[in-house]
Order: sequence, then structure tokens, then C-alpha cells
Amino acid sequence: MKYLLFFSIVLYSISSFAQKTVITNLTYYSSKDTSDAYKKSQCKLDIYIPNNNKSLPVIVWFHGGSLTAGTKEIPEELKSDKFIIVSVEYRLSPKVHSPVYIEDAAEAVAWVFNNIQQYGGDTSKIFLSGHSAGGYLIMMLTMDDSWLLKRNIATSKIRAAIPLSPQVITHFTIRAESKISEIQPVINELAPMHFIKSNTPTIVDITGDRELELFGRYEENAYFVRMMKLAGNKKISLYELQGFSHGAMLLPGIHLMFQEIDKILK
Repeated sequence: MKYLLFFSIVLYSISSFAQKTVITNLTYYSSKDTSDAYKKSQCKLDIYIPNNNKSLPVIVWFHGGSLTAGTKEIPEELKSDKFIIVSVEYRLSPKVHSPVYIEDAAEAVAWVFNNIQQYGGDTSKIFLSGHSAGGYLIMMLTMDDSWLLKRNIATSKIRAAIPLSPQVITHFTIRAESKISEIQPVINELAPMHFIKSNTPTIVDITGDRELELFGRYEENAYFVRMMKLAGNKKISLYELQGFSHGAMLLPGIHLMFQEIDKILK
């Protein structure tokens, strides 16, 4: 495991992003699908495009909020002149139940693979990331091939998944839908940990301090990474950001994500 103190992180240099384009509220489901008003209003994405939009890497970003809250607002820390950012909105509990959240995430990622070139994105450099519930969603897509394969996208096309403080057991909101306590661990087909395997895209798993994290978030990720390595997976690593709680780890986590992406792209 890799333990990081904040002052040991060389902060990613964010270049001027005065010249940019932001396209908002693009629908990622078929425009012909109008039967569900909530789906029609919620399933949208925003695209941040720097001025030098020629074959740029793409970060598909999913917000946190326990699968019950949050918006697709793009964190300022994500905006630079090096990446296109696609920020995804998805349907939320209790208006919908699992696996609707995962279906939305898969549909949005498939939309990016099929459409991002026209906005200057390089489909060979698509990274998935998100905080908390967003991290859970990208890990479900990365670990369970079926979600993207249903949309004719192979998970091997994902350049890397970089979740920030994800749930890798069954998400506590999904457990609550079945009247299971938030502190009762469950690992079923709705848990990334259910799909331990040797062959995945690169995964850089980042959590906050084990003593400050939400519930046992560090411990479940440490166990997940350990089992993946025992299965022979050589593309996974884990960072613990010491001194940072579940919410506070977002900013240093984003900076660390940029550093890891730079390493992958070299």
C-alpha cells in the first residue's frame, strides 16, 4: 500500500483555462426515449473542452452523494488545458433503485466512447473517475464487464479507472433498499469486489485516512486490492491520503489522479 501525506504530494500544475468551451445538458440516452420524465430530465452530461482540443485525453467524472444526492457540476480542480472533462448526472434514490444507477453510468460511458471524438477527445485515452458513490459506479463498470458489453464497449478500452474513496462492497444505499444496515457488509453481484480477477484496465484506488474515512472505506479497499493482487492482477494500486477524511480527500485525490494519469500516458 502507498501512504501519502498531503505535503508529500507534488500538486499538479493547473494551467490557465480562461479559453474554454463548456457544453451543458447533453442527453446520453436516445432522444427517442421519452417515456420516463425523470430519466429524460436527469440523464444528462456536461463537457468541459479546453481551447487546445486536439486528440485530448478524456476524464469521465461521476459525482458522489451516496446515490441519493449530488449534481454533475465539474469541480474547479478538474479543469485544466490537458483534459476534456465529461461530468455525468444520473438518476438517484429513492426515485429509482438499483441497478438503475449503474445502467445510467454505463450508458453515459458508452456515449462518451461513441461521441467524444467530435469534441476533440481521444477514445484511446478515456479515464473513468469519481468520488465516493461516483467511484463505486466506475468500479462496477470496470469490474463487471457485462454493463459496457451490453452497449458494445469492451472494458479493455478503458485506459484506467481512478476511483476516489469508492465503495467496493455492495453500496450502503443499495443495501438500505433491502433493509440491510449500513454497517452490515454485503458482497453480491452489485459489489465491485464480487468480480475479483487478474485482467482489468489499470486501477488506481485512492482513499482517505483509514482513521478518518467513512465507515470502513479504507479497509474494504485494502482488502479488495489485496485479493486482486492475489488473483494475479498487476494493474492495481492503492493510495491512502493520511490526514484526510472522506470529503476532504477529494482535492488531494484529484491532484494525485492527475499525476497518475501523467505516468500512464508517458
